[in-house]
Amino acid sequence: MGHGGNVIDELVTDHREVEELFGKIEALPSGHKDRKTYADQATIELIRHSVAEEEYLYPAVREHVDNGDALADRELQDHAEAERIMKDLEGCDAGDAEFDRLIGMLMSEIREHIADEEQNLFPMLRASCSPDKLDQLGDKVRQAKKTAPTRPHPAAPDKPPANKLLAPGAGMVDRIRDALSGRGKLD
Repeated sequence: MGHGGNVIDELVTDHREVEELFGKIEALPSGHKDRKTYADQATIELIRHSVAEEEYLYPAVREHVDNGDALADRELQDHAEAERIMKDLEGCDAGDAEFDRLIGMLMSEIREHIADEEQNLFPMLRASCSPDKLDQLGDKVRQAKKTAPTRPHPAAPDKPPANKLLAPGAGMVDRIRDALSGRGKLD
């Protein structure tokens, strides 16, 4: 969840962790109960990651990258679509027919988003920001992930300042719910 380094290194490490969880899901047979646990773990990590990007990465893209508003808006649309899928997935058990369809959609959506960020957005940000600025953003992203929600909230605001005000409270409630339910924990 907090890896160190500049914002790009931090977010790329998150991407690899999510891909590892996707690999675990794909390695298990359809209907296996652990697929749901890994899907919940992936959702927790994706939501924390997305909230941190929305709070700090995308505002920096808007400020520092040419055509940053359009780029950030496209990334926010990707997040909104993924969050809708995660919300639907939240209500499915691994044995539900809908689970396989939704997890496949989520993995496809996230993999496309990751490829776009790593091949396009991150190189543009690296070229337009100083190393110090990227390090500061990395610190802010790590801090945001600590208090971010862990469950999809598709109706929540995704732009500052409202997202920065509401996310910590939703995050606290989500973490309490996760602890009480054992969500994302293998039996």
